[in-house]
Amino acid sequence: MSTTAAPPGMVWIPGGQFTMGSDDHYPEERPAHPVHVDGFLADIHAVTNRQFAEFVADTGYVTVAERAPHPAGYPGADPTLLVPGALVFHRTDGPVDLTDHRQWWRFVPGACWRHPEGPGSDIEDRPDHPVVQVAYADALAYTRWAGKRLPTEAEWEYAARGGLDGAPYAWGDELTPDGQVMANTWHGRFPWENLAPAGFRGTAPVKSFPPNGYGLYEVCGNVWEWTRDLYAARHPTPAQSCCAPPDPRRNPRGGNLDGSLDRSTGLPRRVVKGGSWLCAPSYCLRYRPAARQPQSIDTATNHMGLRCVANP
Repeated sequence: MSTTAAPPGMVWIPGGQFTMGSDDHYPEERPAHPVHVDGFLADIHAVTNRQFAEFVADTGYVTVAERAPHPAGYPGADPTLLVPGALVFHRTDGPVDLTDHRQWWRFVPGACWRHPEGPGSDIEDRPDHPVVQVAYADALAYTRWAGKRLPTEAEWEYAARGGLDGAPYAWGDELTPDGQVMANTWHGRFPWENLAPAGFRGTAPVKSFPPNGYGLYEVCGNVWEWTRDLYAARHPTPAQSCCAPPDPRRNPRGGNLDGSLDRSTGLPRRVVKGGSWLCAPSYCLRYRPAARQPQSIDTATNHMGLRCVANP
């Protein structure tokens, strides 16, 4: 199948082998290992507010953030927090302990995809920004309506690399080649000083930065993107032979349900990829294809979105 056969808004990602993960950064990215991925179709950009609004208008879907959590699922929780809402980033007044994310994340009643920062915010002037405040169930519901699916972690990483196997960034070896800002990320001292050289202090419209080698926009930075894989703390170690390199895993899937559980809530976690506008070198250098992070399936935030893929 060729690129010209792809539906509007999608590109054909040819199958092939690549090195998944990295031995050079965070522990959860290790070990780097060979993987083969079959070809698939991928959206050229993250799902936008306009696209998600069309889905909601057509189906009447109500997102997780717009529903009150059931008390039985959160024993011991503060009843005042069992209301519709979601997590919203709040810039601090100065330096804080970077090991305590509660310094900058707050649960905001009323925050949802229509009101990403809570009541008083809206998306009227952000139709082409990535939709945010979508939990895992919301992402699945959208993909089913669209006749698509979420990517596996391997598919996502392979597509994000754009053919640059082993390069740390989706655009090559340098963070800012010739001084050019290549992604919407945090510049300055997190979480209080955002210099925003590209002009964005939140999400940016899709297609604001150059595409990668496969024609995909903002695979790194802007918003984290859900994958369908359950989270495991490390990649599996490939079988070794004394005489030959390890065989590539073919179309691998992620961890198992028990290993993915958030021990504080008992809820499964899925892999999210790509980093976001909140990623900074001093705190979260995860605007790289190999980077990965767990996300509880019930959680919606204003830096979390999705991108769809499809089988040919």
